[in-house]
Amino acid sequence: MDAFSSSFFSASPRSKLLFSSPSSPFNKLRRPLQISSVQLEEKPATPTARPPSTTTSNGRAPKPSSSLAAKSKFSPPIKRPVEVKLPALIFNAFDDIINNFIDPPLRFSVDPRYVLSENFAPVSELPPTECEVIEGSLPPSLDGAYIRNGPNPQYLPRGPYHLFDGDGMLHSIRISQGKATLCSRYVKTYKYNIECDAGSPLIPNVFSGFNGLTASAARGAVTAARVLTGQFNPANGIGLANTSLAFFGNRLYALGESDLPYAVRLTRDGDIETVGRHDFEGKLVMSMTAHPKLEPETGEAFAFRYGPMPPFLTFFWFDKKGNKQPDVPIFSMTRPSFLHDFAITKKYAIFADIQIVMNPVEMISGGAPVGSDPSKVCRIGIIPRYAKDESEMRWFDVPGFNIIHAINAWDEEEEDVVVMIAPSMLSVEHTLERMDLVHALVEKVRIDLKTGTVTRHPLSARNLDFAVINQDFTGRKNRYVYAGVGDPMPKISGVVKLDVSKGERQECTVASRMFGPGCYGGEPFFVAREQKNPEAEEDDGYVMSYVHDEKTGESKFLVMDAKTPDLEIVAAVKLPQRVPYGFHGLFVRESDLKRL
Repeated sequence: MDAFSSSFFSASPRSKLLFSSPSSPFNKLRRPLQISSVQLEEKPATPTARPPSTTTSNGRAPKPSSSLAAKSKFSPPIKRPVEVKLPALIFNAFDDIINNFIDPPLRFSVDPRYVLSENFAPVSELPPTECEVIEGSLPPSLDGAYIRNGPNPQYLPRGPYHLFDGDGMLHSIRISQGKATLCSRYVKTYKYNIECDAGSPLIPNVFSGFNGLTASAARGAVTAARVLTGQFNPANGIGLANTSLAFFGNRLYALGESDLPYAVRLTRDGDIETVGRHDFEGKLVMSMTAHPKLEPETGEAFAFRYGPMPPFLTFFWFDKKGNKQPDVPIFSMTRPSFLHDFAITKKYAIFADIQIVMNPVEMISGGAPVGSDPSKVCRIGIIPRYAKDESEMRWFDVPGFNIIHAINAWDEEEEDVVVMIAPSMLSVEHTLERMDLVHALVEKVRIDLKTGTVTRHPLSARNLDFAVINQDFTGRKNRYVYAGVGDPMPKISGVVKLDVSKGERQECTVASRMFGPGCYGGEPFFVAREQKNPEAEEDDGYVMSYVHDEKTGESKFLVMDAKTPDLEIVAAVKLPQRVPYGFHGLFVRESDLKRL
């Protein structure tokens, strides 16, 4: 787990969605699987054919073929020859021994043949390339860029690899005057840059590389030797910036929870540039969550970090100019737990202490440093969001409430009640290795701060996650939620719209759009038709997502009308390059892009 990596590298923890490898390979174990880098032609020879498995001589994910280059105006960068020095040759040889004999990728969840199959396979960078609108038209109010983050390994793995171990790549579709331009670029993290210069991986895969004492000791020794010989400096960060994005303080950040945020920007022609690692004038010396919450009225941002050493949770916030405020350590969290997300209201910040825990000591007996503890009672912690210390932190037992993502929360001020909406995972013991067996049930949890009473009820029976709302309602009572349908997770077969104002024992689904056989998307994102219009209805806007057709190998960008009962497609944009399945995205208005 990335949070465990902090103790090894003396860096801060990172958390990620605890998704396992793609579900479909588990159902096709008798079928030979291949790793592909890019879809080399628009359509394969047969409807079920997979893209060919290819690598370059140095193991780098290959560049597009000339046919794709011609269609997308893509000119592969000319790589200068890399001089491999003797220490690097020796360490690479040790890596091969570890990956082939000491800790080969025997489990499906860390076998790159399965993890990087189909549309989880990496793609090459794509400079700004004009796209074709093949259905409908892009609304004039969508003036800006939808940017989605996700893992895309720079080099094909030589050993165990988990979905969360890939280098961060941003896929941006910039929309202006009804036209769309796609660009895919790596976040140029310190890790990406030094490995690009070296011509091979230097930093081990944290999530998959430290399971068991022997493997941990062997990889730890090689990593320590690389540091001592100056191949890399962990003080400069080991993060991937592959999880999400956030815009606050007039900066756009690519986020991953093992490192500081990386500031990025979009150029006038739609290209993506990495500005650099940002420490907020030295006030953020450790990592932070990939899910900060933005206060829509004040422009403030609230965040936290967690880790394997006390304090296991630390809360902090940024003012509207992006200035970080002092840390608030939470010592009442008495053991290290996995905290990927949280929620805010106008008054409070809300954390979930769940049954997924960090157990670095378990490695001694050959176990994983992160696992589930079914005996643990889940809790919800509530603290005033401007608290100076944890003296007002209160914890409430909520047995079985295991959340990875929070959707929203608000105050019922007349009753001194806090309400939280989030998908709770059933069968949490499968979360690390078999996400396809986990069912996420969206629940409404009501916490009476006077009596301490907690009540909860499900809002839908479907397997839903990656849910979003109209961001103007963050921390306020909202009515509508747009969630991805797991088929099973982490693939998203469609989007549903929930009306969370409905009463108990009522199905809250009021609209849905399924992508069709063999078509899967990712996290939906809601964009209001009119920005910050207090008179507009909450659902007056659009829902968007990248969608991939596994039969044809093509990817599209869909824009749907959020108010219609079938989430009617307003526009479909054919993309010049496949967009792999990923994590979280963000729509940034043109006015905000100019401020970058």
